[in-house]
Amino acid sequence: MQNIELPWYAKGTLILGGLTLFVLFLIHASSILVPFLFAVFFSILLTPLAAFFERHRIHRIFSSIFSVFIGITFLAGLIFFFYNQIVSFAQDVGMLEKRINELFDQFSGFFSAYFDLDPDTQLESAQDAIVSFLRDNVEPLTRGVMTAATTVTMFFLVPIFVFLLLMYRDFLKDFFLMAFGKGEHGEKVELVLNKVRGVVQNYIGGMFIVICILAVLNTAALMIIGVDHAMFFGVFAAMLNVIPFLGPIIGSILPIIYSLLTMDSLWYPVAVLATFYVIQLFESNLFTPMIVGQRVSLNPLVTLLAIFIGGQIWGLAGMILFIPALAMFKEVCDEVESLRPYGYLLGKVKTREQTRLEYFANRNFPGFSRQKNVAGSKKRVLKKRKKSKPPKNSSD
Repeated sequence: MQNIELPWYAKGTLILGGLTLFVLFLIHASSILVPFLFAVFFSILLTPLAAFFERHRIHRIFSSIFSVFIGITFLAGLIFFFYNQIVSFAQDVGMLEKRINELFDQFSGFFSAYFDLDPDTQLESAQDAIVSFLRDNVEPLTRGVMTAATTVTMFFLVPIFVFLLLMYRDFLKDFFLMAFGKGEHGEKVELVLNKVRGVVQNYIGGMFIVICILAVLNTAALMIIGVDHAMFFGVFAAMLNVIPFLGPIIGSILPIIYSLLTMDSLWYPVAVLATFYVIQLFESNLFTPMIVGQRVSLNPLVTLLAIFIGGQIWGLAGMILFIPALAMFKEVCDEVESLRPYGYLLGKVKTREQTRLEYFANRNFPGFSRQKNVAGSKKRVLKKRKKSKPPKNSSD
């Protein structure tokens, strides 16, 4: 049978069509895929806990139940904490409205004193817009937290999926070995499964420890500065750290605006900004490299694209899920020979010499072998010059 070679534009059309169908599938199947992916990550995270129970001669059914129960208890406590904090924060809306009115009066006096302008109309319209925004959105915010809590409790599929994945983890591992480990590929498939599990456990477990450290540091810093609701702002900013690059920025904006509106001096928001900046420097250069490590080695460009694409497809859940999912895909690409270029594209940027040694050491690739050939030709030229150079006469 003769192979048909398609032109480049036909291949491009097929690839774009396949990507479009895949994205449409992700969007329409989000009600199933999102809880299932959360369950996959939680089950991988809880696997050491279930294995700990099983080592103490607890049956797998009960070890899986205990692990799921511990996870549900932790999430329920977290939701209850945020609900109480947001309800307490919503009680300050009246004070914020009064403070906004005072600030607009000060701006109006400033414009009247130093500029020949009548800013009353513009300031009043902006003031009414901000106050109406606060009134219209604080109550839905409180209702949104209750709705989110209800959604999480109604999301019974997640704990069920986690329980089943913990129960049948050996069965699923055997399936992957049977499906993809034929012949000599069994060891490689088992290596890929272990690396994927290690990446997820290292990422989620490490991020949890980093979030706890950041929550303590943020809360302590805000308390020292004197910002109200310091625990809410500190924990909220720490949890947003699961969204790389954008999360820390969003988490710091809220306490800065709140301190700007509620405190008399501009030094307070400046102090909040400086403190959060220093804490994020420690997080990015010390805490995350030491705790999370280099296992999730995605370059910043791919990470930002994953955040924005995940946000467009699944919203906040996509921004959280796409990073570990992409890290898992990179581990698979690194071990499959035909997918190694994609793993290289997803990974951290390497020098040209590292790329040549890691990817092109045993290949005759012109772009990377040229440097070696040039170096070899230089050596050959030097050898010829030494041979052609006449020996010195001892009598001279």
